[in-house]
Amino acid sequence: MASSAARALPTHADLARLDPDGAYEILGGEIVEKAAPSGEHGDAQAGLNELVRPPFHRRAGGEGGPGGWWILGEVEVELGPHDLVRPDLVGWRRERLPDRPTGSPQRLRPDWVCEILSPSTARRDLGQKALLYHRFEVPWYWTVDPVAGFVQVLRHTPEGHLVDAVAGPGEPVRLHPFDAVALDLGRLFGAE
Repeated sequence: MASSAARALPTHADLARLDPDGAYEILGGEIVEKAAPSGEHGDAQAGLNELVRPPFHRRAGGEGGPGGWWILGEVEVELGPHDLVRPDLVGWRRERLPDRPTGSPQRLRPDWVCEILSPSTARRDLGQKALLYHRFEVPWYWTVDPVAGFVQVLRHTPEGHLVDAVAGPGEPVRLHPFDAVALDLGRLFGAE
């Protein structure tokens, strides 16, 4: 009688055995290495951080905005024991997470996640990760396409993601959940 050993699914502890200079995620029980970001990717990520963090990453009455968020970049977030992501940007409302996030991984479901698309990750970000963020009920999921020049805002509903907005450079726009402040998206796509 042949026995078949069940394959053990990887967890956060398994990532410690990998190259310490690499960036890894666990998606659906599979370890996936994140690609090195391109110039467009890095510029869009830094630009979005510059737009969103100052007015929101503060207590109430922050720099020109309402505050009330923790906004972090490239933080490991464990959605489930075999699902660990490193979003380009991620945020938690301070009413749900009063104290600064510390340690790794974060285990509280985020309130907002943003992925910057690149040719090597777009399919995963728009497919597997979008499904994962929906399954774990992340309220807001943004994708930024720095080449095509637009931001897509997805809102969680029980039936699936609903496209809340699609916006590009031009006039400042108010995008949920950061609609208290108009954002100039041109800064994400190379505009000075």
